[in-house]
Amino acid sequence: MDPRNDHQQLPAVIYVPGGSYTHIQTEQAENICLAFAARHYQCFVLRYSFEDEQTPLLPAPLIELGKSIALIRENAAQWQVDPSQIIPMGFSVGGHVVSLYNDYWRSDWVAKQTQATADQLKPNAAILGYPVIDLQMGFPDDQHRAHQWAGDDLDRFAAQKHVNDYNAPTFTWVTSDDPFVPVANSLAYSTALAAHNIAQELHIFRHGPHGMALATAATAWKPDADQPHVAHWLTLADEWLKETL
Repeated sequence: MDPRNDHQQLPAVIYVPGGSYTHIQTEQAENICLAFAARHYQCFVLRYSFEDEQTPLLPAPLIELGKSIALIRENAAQWQVDPSQIIPMGFSVGGHVVSLYNDYWRSDWVAKQTQATADQLKPNAAILGYPVIDLQMGFPDDQHRAHQWAGDDLDRFAAQKHVNDYNAPTFTWVTSDDPFVPVANSLAYSTALAAHNIAQELHIFRHGPHGMALATAATAWKPDADQPHVAHWLTLADEWLKETL
């Protein structure tokens, strides 16, 4: 950061990585945060609870995200964050966490479990990358695992079913031939956002494997994950945030 701008307040992105609720990919997360830092965002990574740490797993990661947003807002001046520009961003199952949080952040049970107010918990925008939205929509392919994550009430954690008028503006990107998390997930959430007149932008790229992250060589886990066209999502998201916040 330019030392002449020591008191500058920047938007904050809280990255919620994927990893099938079993792990997070730290190197990929670091590259994503560096990319946002280069565009003048503060960037944080949420290390949320995994499936072997809590049964059922949900809603623990949502509560951890809420506590993180409240913590960043509380320390905004010290951490050079604009408290009116806090953006959770989730990819894959991280997108499941963020999409659900976007639905539930004003709920009484979230306030109770985070011990925070709605003003402290509010997301100002949300970014979703190839998100899991509904555990009965193609991922996971093992419904026993879905129940391990969500307990007996899978509908409670089907994010498209809980969109409401308080959802934050949402940017979503996905590839149409994602072989692990079907594009139908993103379409269902986008349709629900539209039904509530929530500002949004949706980009469906023609081709790309799951888990593309930046879609550049820096995060490509196989040659086909380096897709220059898909990599435009970062510029598109940055432009969208500047217009939205």
